[in-house]
Amino acid sequence: MNKKDRMKMIKKFVLIVLAVALLWGIYNTVIADRSVGTEVGDKAADFNLETLDGEEVSLSDYEGEPVFLNFWATWCPPCEEEMPDIQKFADVHGEEVTVLSVNFTKYEPKKEAIPKFVESHELRFPVLMDQEGKVGENLYQVISMPTSFMIDEEGIIREKRVGPLTLKDMETWLDQVK
Repeated sequence: MNKKDRMKMIKKFVLIVLAVALLWGIYNTVIADRSVGTEVGDKAADFNLETLDGEEVSLSDYEGEPVFLNFWATWCPPCEEEMPDIQKFADVHGEEVTVLSVNFTKYEPKKEAIPKFVESHELRFPVLMDQEGKVGENLYQVISMPTSFMIDEEGIIREKRVGPLTLKDMETWLDQVK
């Protein structure tokens, strides 16, 4: 094989490698289903939990709209600190985003404190009860409270924060998923 033929073969090989890499990139970013996880860019795990009123709620019930998902407990001072801002966020932006609040019921020493907390803070968004910690611990791997996620209309986690948020933080997150 002469030098000219060898160069043609190398060019063909390089073009094939580039084409495969391009197709793989397109597949990975456009076609492939994102993996379920707990980090920004992951698909949010679906779950079923009951509200304080006994109504069953699934994350997938809100498919097609942004969801602000917050994990908290009554005994958590930073959780209590951010609750008024979460309620303001729900009041002002309720048409644009669904607020779901998941109480880490498994770690509540006094279960009767939950409805009292909700009433005293005048919370009007759904409060879901994670009785066994399956959603907070297992699916979302919450290790500290509060922990919040902003999930876009496609079910992708766009923001995550361990620690309290302000109303301004929540509004910034919402602007990013619109």
